[in-house]
Amino acid sequence: MQVDVMVANESHAVYADEICEEVFISARERGTGIARRTPEYVIEKMMAGKAVIAIAEDGRFAGFSYIETWGHKQFVANSGLIVAHGFRGMGIAMRIKRRIFQLSRELFPEAKIFSITTGAAVMKMNYELGFRPVPFALLTDDPEFWKGCQGCRNFPILESNQYKMCLCTGLLYDPAEHIEVESPALTK
Repeated sequence: MQVDVMVANESHAVYADEICEEVFISARERGTGIARRTPEYVIEKMMAGKAVIAIAEDGRFAGFSYIETWGHKQFVANSGLIVAHGFRGMGIAMRIKRRIFQLSRELFPEAKIFSITTGAAVMKMNYELGFRPVPFALLTDDPEFWKGCQGCRNFPILESNQYKMCLCTGLLYDPAEHIEVESPALTK
């Protein structure tokens, strides 16, 4: 079955509830924290051209991801990557990840791009795109970003005198580290 991966727009708003439900179910199944988002938030990202969606040829939702800017657009977060259960294992996640990365670079070419994840598969995809693991201190210090963690099951970190550990890994792509140096042989 063919699955198209594209920048989402207002016509994809019909999938917002399904996207949010898929994220919730996936977080529950994995037992990890994924910050919850509302359908209204997802639609906002679609309408702003800051989301990527995968749609099967029969019209079924197959996957999704979105971007958000932080720290006066110095940072872009690639977030919310999800693939619907019936489409897993088909390489759709990497196609979505590549397209959301490309969209981030198109819209914000100078921004550092980051991702916070608990999933080894997402870490591997990020690594293939040039991301590297970093401490959270190297990610945005924008307090609004970190408020998003409040929707995670591991928030707050200290609850009833029992510590919960954040299971996420921060990954960063700094475009300044990926500047291609032109070879003198190529300029002749």
